[in-house]
Amino acid sequence: MNDDLLGRHRAVLPDWLALYYDEPLEITHGEGRHVWDAQGNRYLDFFGGILTTMTAHALPEVTKAVTEQAERIVHSSTLYLNRPMVDLAERIAQLSGIPEARVFFTTSGTEANDTALLLATAYRRSNTILAMRNSYHGRSFSAVGVTGNRGWSPTSLSPLQTLYVHGGVRTRGPFADLDDYDYVAACVDDLKDLLGHSRPPAALIAEPIQGVGGFTSPPDGLYAAFREVLHERGVLWISDEVQTGWGRTGEHFWGWQAHARSGPPDMLTFAKGIGNGMSIGGVVARAEVMNCLDANSISTFGGTQITMAAGLANLTYLLEHDLQGNARRVGGLLIERLRAAAAHVPAVREVRGRGLMIGIELTKPGTDEADPAAASAVLEAARAGGLLIGKGGGHDTSALRVAPPLSLNVAEAEEGAAILEDALRSIQ
Repeated sequence: MNDDLLGRHRAVLPDWLALYYDEPLEITHGEGRHVWDAQGNRYLDFFGGILTTMTAHALPEVTKAVTEQAERIVHSSTLYLNRPMVDLAERIAQLSGIPEARVFFTTSGTEANDTALLLATAYRRSNTILAMRNSYHGRSFSAVGVTGNRGWSPTSLSPLQTLYVHGGVRTRGPFADLDDYDYVAACVDDLKDLLGHSRPPAALIAEPIQGVGGFTSPPDGLYAAFREVLHERGVLWISDEVQTGWGRTGEHFWGWQAHARSGPPDMLTFAKGIGNGMSIGGVVARAEVMNCLDANSISTFGGTQITMAAGLANLTYLLEHDLQGNARRVGGLLIERLRAAAAHVPAVREVRGRGLMIGIELTKPGTDEADPAAASAVLEAARAGGLLIGKGGGHDTSALRVAPPLSLNVAEAEEGAAILEDALRSIQ
């Protein structure tokens, strides 16, 4: 049956629509931190549909909220007052840390970033954007245009002029050998030099931890240092929180808070985990920025009642059960367990991350040369052992991505680490 489905998939869907595994997997149902495939195999899920199943599969509170809302009304568009949308917007505005915040809902992180770029360029009357090397911001024409990862940027055509800045990858690039203080200073000097050679930019868009790039990040405080330089010139800061938001990093609710010396960003974008599988994205911005558009607009599917009901129930569950604290505690145990396992595997260059957002970079032993074949082999071996993980990285997809639902418990973390250790040892 799965072979037939694969043939049908290939016959009707784009060739560039990526599938994991030599024998692609059909997931039929899930519960908690586990999913099952069409053959009845059970897996511990350490990827959550690309960091989207944030709390748990089939979370009863979310399922109940969706069912009850569907029995009333599913959709009406933003042309009508929408109580669930207002309720969720109020909560997100308060949690964002942005003063006088306004919230606009979309259906995805791509659309959220696209909206933020529209707002920034309209507000600043500039189509120049600063972005980070190794970054990823989505699949739309404008989002691809600010993506600094060649594996996910299919065209060099863009409505934007994008200038790429150093700093998103701590352990690679020309400043990698510097200590954190000097690294930040060098990146700031590079930014100042770049600004001296370009027209005034509209904004810097940056992921606090680069998701598709392999869970890489700069030293804490880099974006605060950037913000001080940018603020003097009126340049906006957009924090792309599509993967880092809602407490996944454990230490902070938002990724930007690791760089909080100069206060919150002018805008933040979100998606993925807030819907726990339902299509929710959005932008939070200062009112002055959000309200700068001088034309009418609506959203047909952004903020629709059924997704807002899911988001409200999911956010309530996350806060009431302190899943951020759980990500900090269980994630800390998991990363130390993985570092101990990786110490005996020469192909592991680095285990990095925080909370339940962990990257394992693989290279050819004794070198800094990326080894995407090894990453694929570990992915396959982990699946064979009953564990689903992801992969990414700006250096030929050689990083494993570990991002379980935030309700992961210690026993499941230990089970997953043991499977992943065996998978890593299998490539030696």
